[in-house]
Amino acid sequence: MFAVFLHLWQRRRWAVLSVAAVVLVVAVFGAVRLTRAAGTTIPSAPAKLGEFVDYIQVRGEVKALKSVVLTAPSGSGDVLIVKLLRNGTAVKKGDEVAAFDPSQLQRQLEQRQTDLKQSEAEIARTRANWRLTQELDLTELAKARYDVERARLELSKAEILSQIEAEKNRLTLGNAEQKLKEVEQKLASDKIAEAADIESRKQRREKALFELRQTQRNISLLSLKAPTDGMVNLLPNYRVRMMFGMGSGPPDFREGDRAWPGAAIAELPDLSTIRVTGRVDEADRGRIKLEQTATVRVDAVPDKELSGRVAIISPLAKPDFSSWPPVKNFDLAVQLDLGDPRIRPGMSATARVAVDRQPNSILIPVEAIFTKNGLSLVYVLSGAKFQERLVDIGRRGSGQAVVLRGLRAGERVALKDPTLKEEGGGR
Repeated sequence: MFAVFLHLWQRRRWAVLSVAAVVLVVAVFGAVRLTRAAGTTIPSAPAKLGEFVDYIQVRGEVKALKSVVLTAPSGSGDVLIVKLLRNGTAVKKGDEVAAFDPSQLQRQLEQRQTDLKQSEAEIARTRANWRLTQELDLTELAKARYDVERARLELSKAEILSQIEAEKNRLTLGNAEQKLKEVEQKLASDKIAEAADIESRKQRREKALFELRQTQRNISLLSLKAPTDGMVNLLPNYRVRMMFGMGSGPPDFREGDRAWPGAAIAELPDLSTIRVTGRVDEADRGRIKLEQTATVRVDAVPDKELSGRVAIISPLAKPDFSSWPPVKNFDLAVQLDLGDPRIRPGMSATARVAVDRQPNSILIPVEAIFTKNGLSLVYVLSGAKFQERLVDIGRRGSGQAVVLRGLRAGERVALKDPTLKEEGGGR
């Protein structure tokens, strides 16, 4: 009895294992066929329910609306850069950003100091000479006054002298009085000449003092310090491009370069005013409006997507000579909502401006839409095969399209025409 029971149990066990093996084989075979149909040979994507957003993509450059530019001193001629912080260095207010070679101005300062001492010595020497001349004039004036008094005294004796002697004394008095007037006029003239001469020497001294102070100021300007906190952004040295041709953009300033008077060496941008500026063509201008939202990706910061809004859109078209024949387009600026410390002016960026939105839409990739006989259709995955289905397509955007009728959310559609694939396989 026990042997019979054991025999029946083993037969049932083998039957169960056989059925399980058949089910497993069928499942694997079906999964392989489904996988091949669904994505291994023909890629597919699901239809999703979401918000349709149409973008206009703008390629541009990062710029700061506000920035402080540090320039080479304008009154020092060409100067040699002996110190310059690296691009992107964070600085505090008062930190030295750049320094120039002061040797040439130091020599000028020594010359200006010598000129000032010489002008002061000339003033002292001129005053001493005029003081001596004045003393001589005063002595001559005293003598002339004495001669007049003596001539008057002699003339007062006319009653006891002969007529000839009296007339003689009268002439002598007249000559003495004339001499006195001449001496007085000479004294007054010498005082005027002395004042003019000393004033001329003083003007020379003032000129020498001004040049000395200007040179001292120029020396102080040889050190460029940050007027505010910020990040150093070195500017291009256009003289290098003029020297070596126009084949590429000019390099930034660096230590060892010579800067011309007033050359813009570096800037400290206000990172809170960072914008992305670019240009849009005439076809897209009418779709862009102020305050439209945008997403921005900076090439140098690929791991972060920034949000922004359209801050400026030019009302006038400008010719763009970067291509030939030149085309007309419009200036555009996207203001970032929040910045990133890694972003610096001059970096390349791409802004995607959202120009159209439609919520609660069934979205599929545009490559899933095919046209036959003037009708739009998609290939919907049904079981292990793709079935052709007509659809009504609404708006199309960058990479996505809205399906108005003919498709439900969650259904998968082929990204390549499966009929072409089957024909290729048949051959």
